[in-house]
Amino acid sequence: MAEVMLRPRLEALLGHRGSWWADLDRSLLAALALILSLGLVMLASASVSVAEEAGAGPLHFLTRQLIFLPVALTGALIALRIPLERVQALATPLMLFAVFLLTLVLVPGVGHEANGATRWLPIGLFNVQVSEVARVLLLVYVAAQIQRHIVELQQSPRPLIGLALVLVVVGLLLLAQPDFGSLAILIATVGTMVFIAGTPLLVLMLLASAGGVGAAALIVSSPYRLERLIAFRDPWADPFDTGFQLTQSLIAVGRGEWLGVGLGNSVQKLYYLPEAHTDFLFAVLAEELGFVGMAAVIALFAFVVWRACLIGARALRGDDVFAGLLAYGVGVWLALQTFVNMGVNLGLLPTKGLTLPLMSYGGSSLVMNALALGLLLRVDFEQRRAARSASRMPRRGVPT
Repeated sequence: MAEVMLRPRLEALLGHRGSWWADLDRSLLAALALILSLGLVMLASASVSVAEEAGAGPLHFLTRQLIFLPVALTGALIALRIPLERVQALATPLMLFAVFLLTLVLVPGVGHEANGATRWLPIGLFNVQVSEVARVLLLVYVAAQIQRHIVELQQSPRPLIGLALVLVVVGLLLLAQPDFGSLAILIATVGTMVFIAGTPLLVLMLLASAGGVGAAALIVSSPYRLERLIAFRDPWADPFDTGFQLTQSLIAVGRGEWLGVGLGNSVQKLYYLPEAHTDFLFAVLAEELGFVGMAAVIALFAFVVWRACLIGARALRGDDVFAGLLAYGVGVWLALQTFVNMGVNLGLLPTKGLTLPLMSYGGSSLVMNALALGLLLRVDFEQRRAARSASRMPRRGVPT
């Protein structure tokens, strides 16, 4: 019934009547739908006490997230509808727009400050986190730039100079917010894309070494970053101050054991675990659904990343460098941010303000995640459509 109702709309949106369903990765769509649905359930559970503390109804944050859901789905459908050639042609304007947003948020009186960081632009009743928008736009730009200089890049690092200058500007703007976590994920993602493009290994090693030295310098030069690193080494040394977030998260994970305490029965979300509906949603999930729930979520994300890599590899085999690198970029970003968020929740990494994609609370994050995944689906859609068209072409020498 649902398929009968949705088919005409999707056919119109995709512009390929009769073959739209065959040209979509249904397994990838199913995995994304499961992640999103489970995220909404866990958000409803984890945000109850936070909403009540703010003087709102218990489902306040879930309601706000649901408001953004149609916007996110519309963004994904738009990305799925636009040919990649047009997206590639807009790469430079999109990059300039990203830099503009990152600059605008730092203008006094324009950007919204929270918890000592200025990362949001107020738009009506909502705040948009500009780094989320910039990340997707920059992935498009990087893929387009590498595609443009792919042959030269495999022989000389010279084409990386222009790309490095853009990343330096973006990095300085992100550090001014400050948003070290987003910058680290962006640099790592771009580095992986450059590696996949065939950049000489020596060049990559030099760039990685320079990046490591720069990251270490930023950590040492910033008291709060250094404090987080020290607290990570032994959170129980100061469990009520610097180690508070990590110790509360570990308590939540430990209480979950194998099967969890039951959906809605988390104790740590009741004013103990800070940011339970955003940065530490995974810890609440671990407490309520246990190891089994954690394993299921990790498996879903791993499947999505695996599919993204397969899509990217297929596009590169077809000599579509832009599409392949864009798919890899989306997959690598998703893998890195998911790993960092889960690693923080499990005490494997120092505390960092990165949310769990598609699951944590955040309207701009949800919309931009959906847009990025829509681009991934578009890459797969075009590859499947091209393969279908090739299979229908008559072979030379074979009578039709």
